[in-house]
Amino acid sequence: MTDTAWNTTRPWRGIMVATALPLRGDRSVDHDAYAEHVRWLIDNGCDGVVPNGSLGEYQTLTDEERARVVHTAVEAAGDAARVMPGVAAYGSAEARRWAEQAAAAGCGSVLLLPPNAYRADEGAVRAHYAEVAKAGVPVVAYNNPIDTKVDLTPALLAELHQDGAIVAVKEFTGDVRRAYEIAELAPELDLLIGADDVLLELAVAGAVGWIAGYPNALPASCAELFHAAVAGDLATALPLYRSLHPLLRWDSKTEFVQAIKLSMDIVGRPGGPVRPPRSPLSGEDARRVREATEKAVAHGHR
Repeated sequence: MTDTAWNTTRPWRGIMVATALPLRGDRSVDHDAYAEHVRWLIDNGCDGVVPNGSLGEYQTLTDEERARVVHTAVEAAGDAARVMPGVAAYGSAEARRWAEQAAAAGCGSVLLLPPNAYRADEGAVRAHYAEVAKAGVPVVAYNNPIDTKVDLTPALLAELHQDGAIVAVKEFTGDVRRAYEIAELAPELDLLIGADDVLLELAVAGAVGWIAGYPNALPASCAELFHAAVAGDLATALPLYRSLHPLLRWDSKTEFVQAIKLSMDIVGRPGGPVRPPRSPLSGEDARRVREATEKAVAHGHR
């Protein structure tokens, strides 16, 4: 059986939580609350954290805020290898600088989107990843063509891995068929679950990690689900998956940041507001998230 446990040799494996970023009422970053949240996640079964991802609203942060979030995560995690900062940027040079900062802080890996200022071709994608890899920290590719309009196909991922530019991929397309093609074309490339609502399918297909959203609210139950799924214990995993799926599917919706923060608020975690242009969930969406969260808590999920 493939080793899916977090370890310092492959610190991108296991459950790496794409952390939501607590904001105060004035929309400033609450670093104390964020530090406590990072510690709480690790204490409740998660292996590490991914600051400055989309869920962490990195696009709305100043350079100073973004740098401080990484340092806060490193200090709170207690082991810098448990931190995988998002280093996405419009330019390759800027993305490399964020990767160099992560390397200097001792982070175990970084998460990198392809170029997304325009619809980059294969040559531009390979050059982008090669440039950031020069920072010397392992790079996890993030494939999200829904938002970036650049698709890291299995064939392109195999080329990036052969180039020595990436060690793993966060697969967010929701197309579980890709897992098998990736395994055929790049058997040494680690597949990481990128969307919460295909967790079971990708775990069965050989995923060795999960860059996760909903553990921000329910880490212990999500950890139980992940470990059962990657172990092939469907008797445990499938009932958990069905029970949690009304929440997990929000991770693949446009309003995923607001939904996860609302669930965090409901269970007593530091969710808080979002930064514009996002706005809080309201109406039917808010009702559905609230109802699903309260039902999960009533069923003992935590």
